[in-house]
Formats: sequence, C-alpha cells, structure tokens
Amino acid sequence: MKKKQRLTGAERRVQLMEVGRAVFASKGYEATSIEEVAQQAGVSKPIVYEHFGAKEGLYAAIVDREMEDLVLRVSLRIAQGSPRERFEGAVLAFLDYVKEVPEGFAVLTRDSPTAVARRGLTRVIDDLAHRVGEVFRSEFEHAGFSSKVAPIYANALVGMVTQVGHWWAAEGRAFSTENVARHVAALGWMGLRHLPKEPSAPGAKREPKRRA
Repeated sequence: MKKKQRLTGAERRVQLMEVGRAVFASKGYEATSIEEVAQQAGVSKPIVYEHFGAKEGLYAAIVDREMEDLVLRVSLRIAQGSPRERFEGAVLAFLDYVKEVPEGFAVLTRDSPTAVARRGLTRVIDDLAHRVGEVFRSEFEHAGFSSKVAPIYANALVGMVTQVGHWWAAEGRAFSTENVARHVAALGWMGLRHLPKEPSAPGAKREPKRRA
C-alpha cells in the first residue's frame, strides 16, 4: 500500500484555508467550529491552532486571501481600455468572481466577528472604490469636472455592483455575467455621460447667468 504523502507546512495551510472557506461559506462564522474544520481536513485541532492561532485567525486569513483575489481581478480589468471599457471590465471581473468562487463571495458577504468586521466585503468595497475613484478622478479632470467628487460616484457604482452580485448569486443565474455586466455598465456609464457639473435639487430653478 502506497504511503500517503505528507503535506509541507505551506501546503497544509492552504488546505486548511480551502476547507475553512467551505465551512464558513456554508455555516457562517458563529456556527463554524475549529473541530469541524479539523475533522474535514483530516487533522487534529492543535494543527489548525498551530497555523492560525484561533478560529478568528483562520477566518481573517481566508478573508484577506479572497479580498486580494477579487481586488486583483478588478484591478487588471480596470487598467486597460477606454473609460467605458474599464468600467464594464471591472463589473465583469466582480461578477466572474461571484460565479467562479461562490464560497469566497459567501465568506465575504456573510456574518463576521466584531474584531474583523472591517475585513470582508466592507474592506473590499473600500479598496475597489478607491481604485475606481482614481480612474474617475483623472476622467473628471479631463472633462472639466471637480475631481473632489470622484469618490462619491466611485462608491455609489461599486456599491451597485456589489448588490447586483448578491442578486445574481441568489436568483439571477438565468442571465450570463457578460450580459449583466453590460447592463450595469450601461446604466452607470449613461449616468456619467450626462453628469451635470453641479447637480441641483429636483424642481430647483437655475439662476440666470449674470451679464458682465
């Protein structure tokens, strides 16, 4: 009988994170136990503690890895093409992550412990909004708009894409991610294309321009 090959420390850490991601995605943070993760990984609890210290440490490591994966995907797509192609590419990258890594998306969007509440999707949204904001900032300046308002639109659009990701994962799979990305990008882009330099309140009358 062939002897089972022993995993290196790095390989074991990856294995535990894969198993932990599946359990956290299925049960959420509070209902997950180190004992169950260890059992499914085929190791003892002390092995898990040795690598991550505690359940919170395992969870934080998984969230950080998933966040880096998602941010990298979006960053690569937002770095090339026309402004509209960049935005549509970023939307598609996000939705492709939802489709290809459903357990990762579930971990990022489910309940989290207070100590790591700023990790997960909230931190992902912050990072993505910052990167999208940099693109908006340069485009706003080029179009003669104030670059100071770029973060407002970046956060609004990233928040919209996040919610669409939730919807698609739950009930929108009849639509391809490419189709959804085109619709979301069209909505966001048309709004940006017709963006007034200084939005006014609904029904507000604009003051006539004064003659010099």
